[in-house]
Amino acid sequence: MPSRRHFLAASTATLVTLGAPALAQGGAARMRSVTAITQVFGDGIRLTAAAIEYTVAIDGAKLQGSAFQVAGRRITDAYTSTAADPAQRAQAGRFVILALSPEDADAILAEHVQPQRGADSQAADAGGPGPLGGPPVGGSDTVYRSASVQVAQVAPVLASDGSIILPDGKTLTSSAVKNLVVDDFKQLEFHDPVTGDTLRYNLFIPRAYAAGKAYPLVLFMHDAGATSENTRTTLLQGRGAVVWASPEDQEKRPCFVLAPQYASLIANDNSETTSLLDTTVHLVQALSRQYGLDTRRLYATGQSGGCMQAIAMNIRYPQLFAASYLVAGQWDAALVKPLARKKLWILVSQDDAKAYPGQNAITAVLEQEGARIGRAIWDGTWTPAQFRAAYDRLHADANQINYVALRKGTVIPPGQSAAGASGHRNTWRIAYDIAPIREWLFRQVA
Repeated sequence: MPSRRHFLAASTATLVTLGAPALAQGGAARMRSVTAITQVFGDGIRLTAAAIEYTVAIDGAKLQGSAFQVAGRRITDAYTSTAADPAQRAQAGRFVILALSPEDADAILAEHVQPQRGADSQAADAGGPGPLGGPPVGGSDTVYRSASVQVAQVAPVLASDGSIILPDGKTLTSSAVKNLVVDDFKQLEFHDPVTGDTLRYNLFIPRAYAAGKAYPLVLFMHDAGATSENTRTTLLQGRGAVVWASPEDQEKRPCFVLAPQYASLIANDNSETTSLLDTTVHLVQALSRQYGLDTRRLYATGQSGGCMQAIAMNIRYPQLFAASYLVAGQWDAALVKPLARKKLWILVSQDDAKAYPGQNAITAVLEQEGARIGRAIWDGTWTPAQFRAAYDRLHADANQINYVALRKGTVIPPGQSAAGASGHRNTWRIAYDIAPIREWLFRQVA
């Protein structure tokens, strides 16, 4: 944090800009508290902003990020807000939002660990088979450190009444955390009277929900690497659940989002499942009754082990889902013939040693069964505009099944090793931010 000499020098320089006569009106205005703000990216949750609450309203017109310092972080923008929420941006407000670079080393809150696990799961990225015949899954392969940020005002700030707030030399540590989108989910439990299972889950209810109106639902199932007793782990590990609940997507396609949290592996590479597969389906059915959901617009998606669950559900319950988005998974090709009449979007990386040949085998069977399949090779480094253009070239809306492979070498970030499951895991880092695929899913009706 800066020294007192730094404060004085910065204050003198800034007063020239703000106007020294206003200094006499400064009073006791000050920073009151700081809230750390997080956002979920394709590779997990990051600390991306700090919200400073002042005792008076701040004028946003002359506000500059250089008036603040955040320990270990780069400030990329500063603006006023009416709440500790970047979405409430305003010309003046008691809150100053400091946008922080998501590329900072300290932005990343997720840390990968190596838990003790069995070795036969696809998701060897991913976790032991637990009740499917191996040692129990010990928990997530990722731990999350607490979001915390330290902020100091290092130069004068203009209040909306024209007075100047001088830096006081103090550093405030955040006392609260706001997790964008994640906090909009409710954490609940389902007790299945049929299987006897208890399933923890996260549920997003549309902000404008009104009883009597039928909404679609998206079911997202996490990979086995997110296996955990912590109900919110599936919301933190990537975009698979939260993207559908984002303000941008909800404005266009309001829907319920269901994200179960599994404490053990539900599907394995031997194409076996536990009773929790049926419990999940029973939960979808129960929610459909409780909220009067549109049962012609229920959608399933999942990554890795969650993808395998979605495949198994579509085979066992062929009438349930209008369409499914299958990301980086596989299944015994001899069992998939019932999928030939389903509407599917399949995404996999050519760097995925299991899922890529596995999906090649699956789609070959489906094609033999008469399924109309559109195929394409895309590049994982493309911009949103390039993905949309590729979608249009695929004539995706004309196909019952779309099968897209991400070109070898294009899903792994620069500097990251391609060894192990890197090509597998990095598929879903990209998958859920491809907007036209999300749009395609919602156009499908049972």
